[in-house]
Amino acid sequence: MKRLIALAVALPTPLLAASFERPVPQAQTEVAEFWFLMASLALIAALLAVHLLVRRR
Repeated sequence: MKRLIALAVALPTPLLAASFERPVPQAQTEVAEFWFLMASLALIAALLAVHLLVRRR
């Protein structure tokens, strides 16, 4: 057990870790923008439907 603790203290763990590489942001494609528009319209339609259902109560 003492050897394990000594090894853990002596081992430079930060030097063994790989450096972090930032991901490069990609531009939005037209297809992605189209589906975002469709999802936004679906959300607005769902909110309108809930509004109409709740208002009738």
